Amino acid sequence: MKKLLLFSLFISSVVFAQDNLFTKVAFQNIGPTIMSGRIVDLAVNPENPTEFYAAYASGGLWYTNNNGNSFRPVMDSAPTLNCGSVTVDWKSGTIWVGTGEVNASRSSYSGIGVLKSSDKGKTWENLGLPESHHISRILVNPKDTNEIIVGVTGHLYTKNKERGIYKTLDGGKTWQQTLFVNDETGIIDVVVDSNNFNIQYAAAWQKDRKAWDFKGNGNGSGIYKSTDAGSNWNLISSSESGFPADEGVGRIGLFAVNDSVVYAVLDNQNKRPNSKMEKPKDANAALFETEVIGCELYKSIDGGISWKKTHENYIDDLYYSYGYYFGNIAVDLTNENRIYLGGVPLIFSEDGGKTFKSISKENVHADHHVTWINPKNPNHIINGNDGGVNITYDNGEHWFKCNNQAVGQFYTVNVDDEKPYNVYGGLQDNGVWVGPNNYEHSLDWQQEGKYPYEFLMGGDGMQVQIDNRDANIVYTGYQFGNYYRIDRKSGKRDFITPKVKKEEEALRFNWQTPILLSSHNQDILYMGSQFLYRSMNQGKNWEKISGDLTQGKVEGNVAFGTITTIAESKSQFGLLYVGSDDGLIHVSKDGGITWMKISENLPQNLWVSRVVASKYKKERVYATLNGYRNDNFKSYVFVSDDYGTTWTNISKGLTNSVNVIVEDSEKENILYVGTDNGLFISMDKGLSWQDFSSVMPNVAVHDLVIQAKAKELVVATHGRSIYKVNLDKIQALDAKILAKEIHVFDVEKIKKSDRWGSSWSSWSEIFEPKTNISVYSNSKKEVVLNVKNEKQKLLFTRKVSLVKGLNFVEYDLSVDEKYSNKEKITKAKNNKYYLNEGAYFVEIEVNKIKYSSKLIIEMPKQ
Repeated sequence: MKKLLLFSLFISSVVFAQDNLFTKVAFQNIGPTIMSGRIVDLAVNPENPTEFYAAYASGGLWYTNNNGNSFRPVMDSAPTLNCGSVTVDWKSGTIWVGTGEVNASRSSYSGIGVLKSSDKGKTWENLGLPESHHISRILVNPKDTNEIIVGVTGHLYTKNKERGIYKTLDGGKTWQQTLFVNDETGIIDVVVDSNNFNIQYAAAWQKDRKAWDFKGNGNGSGIYKSTDAGSNWNLISSSESGFPADEGVGRIGLFAVNDSVVYAVLDNQNKRPNSKMEKPKDANAALFETEVIGCELYKSIDGGISWKKTHENYIDDLYYSYGYYFGNIAVDLTNENRIYLGGVPLIFSEDGGKTFKSISKENVHADHHVTWINPKNPNHIINGNDGGVNITYDNGEHWFKCNNQAVGQFYTVNVDDEKPYNVYGGLQDNGVWVGPNNYEHSLDWQQEGKYPYEFLMGGDGMQVQIDNRDANIVYTGYQFGNYYRIDRKSGKRDFITPKVKKEEEALRFNWQTPILLSSHNQDILYMGSQFLYRSMNQGKNWEKISGDLTQGKVEGNVAFGTITTIAESKSQFGLLYVGSDDGLIHVSKDGGITWMKISENLPQNLWVSRVVASKYKKERVYATLNGYRNDNFKSYVFVSDDYGTTWTNISKGLTNSVNVIVEDSEKENILYVGTDNGLFISMDKGLSWQDFSSVMPNVAVHDLVIQAKAKELVVATHGRSIYKVNLDKIQALDAKILAKEIHVFDVEKIKKSDRWGSSWSSWSEIFEPKTNISVYSNSKKEVVLNVKNEKQKLLFTRKVSLVKGLNFVEYDLSVDEKYSNKEKITKAKNNKYYLNEGAYFVEIEVNKIKYSSKLIIEMPKQ
């Protein structure tokens, strides 16, 4: 076997030039939390099951020690939030995370190897295996934590040899690849005999995912066994063993009860005998209509030498045709006949797998990925699924949700023009929701009876358009182009997706089908298949206004050769741009009568993630391309000032796949880009980029929108729900301010309140006011903050540290006690003195030079 010497890597997110101006810009997470996000693994303390870690596919690792009533993130300082597995040594508190989700979905993001934390998540060390991309399992010898086994599934979309089983005896300083099947076959599961670390079983999985096709099975799939702690492996699922051993063997999940009894759950992609089912006519039907055998459960009572299927009938409606997404099995260690299988529902058998029943309830989300059974109380189960964590104490009769953290996996986001404005978004497997932009996480809604966010649509939530004349009229839908016009006031919803006659070419709709309301007339709606459609009457009737704007149909089981993005110029009605998943961009200057391909001079055969018609110059257009589906994670951002005839690359300094680009609503030179590992800003039209996510962890950003009236950028992340940030000071950063040593921005007027320094009850918290004084500094320095009255008499002074760029200095509106007599200020109940109504000066003093701005405190209107 090939030995690999991999250094201890400390891979960090992109580090830009030292003149990043926005390290102190504060982002606010505005939820939602209630629908959660996809769980991929759990690590539960067997001695205290109220303490456990929950690993989210793209939302990081979270810790609870109160049975899931609350969680805190412990992986935010790590270079990635993308998790595949987690293992914890509860004696020392050491955590190992295998990065990169293994469920092989459309948004299963890759990782950077094995991460280790010896201080419960405060800091992380990279132990190597960077080309693993997706890690299914980490086994740590409880008697020697330097002995570690890692199961690697490998690259998602391309072949690679760094798949298989890796072992280290020195804590990750060196690794040995102890099992390699082939460059398309990785390891999807590894389990160990709980009484003997030497006995291990591994599930190999051959798959070939492309943007247009996914084959999740092959001859390379099978079960291997090691009797020397993972140093050597033997295939035990031969055709003579009783376990299927052919081309149709898909994903396998394993559970070792003891040294003899082993279970294996199989996604059997072989066709059912005498199947007469016709091929599904559309991509959405293909998800649920199946002619394959599907889920099967096998048992061995001789350590894997022989296998026998536990059931006679098919296990229907568990996997459907996408068993690649599942492989979760758990067995009661006190009774080997009590078995749990996770698929779309969670099912349970108490007769050794002969029969099953569903134990999913109305508040349990579908799509189950991990199930933990309490060894001391088998009716106590912790389950992880696409909707977060559920816990039961009566074997599934009743469940409660543990969804208090913002880990939503958003695909899209949009806003309306209401006051205050609302935020709309579509999520992975959690539908479409709308909620207030000023949402702050609280459990008050449980007392009030209504969660602030409202559910609009099920399925995988997709794009949303809102009529700017009437925000009750919303256009949205779910995967593969199923769109509706919803009247939120009346509750009426009309299906609006274009249809074709039987004899016409079938429409191909992307998973995330784009729709767009015209800024020139809100009755006009655009929608893309392989053709661009236009409706002049809110989706009631459609007109095809293009030919096929892709490279054409590609045979496969995933819709491909589809439109992914649509843009319309705000300067000229009929100036349209369209991008496709196979790398084409077209422009029409006459409302779709004629089209011109404008992507010949761009990198070819990449996914066009966004095309944007500039609001500042009619001839200008931006395009972002994405190579994620080729395991190509480079950044591709381009601009053209001649309708796409020529392009300029403006991606220098970016190093991750790009999903979205947005122009600033007020300043032509400011651009925002969302990537698979964070948010970035350019102040010079893309000549240079700076990290713009100092408060956000390294999470994928799928969509961006600016609410221009509120001057707020709203950020849809695929793992941490939605953030927003005020752009007022960023938009004000002109050349004049940037040339200064210090600039103090005007402070918004503040309303005086009798509540300052007091509370309504001795049992409630004291209300203490505060404001942020915005300061630009041309370098890092120590300064003095002074507050003075109109007569320039000092009332407050403190030393303050500034960084280069924008600073937000918090000030509590207090007056130092020794100056309080000057203003005749009465002491508040918290023994502080607060500014009276009036005009004041906020001053930053450095090297005896003073820079100031006014601060006005007003009495509220009666």
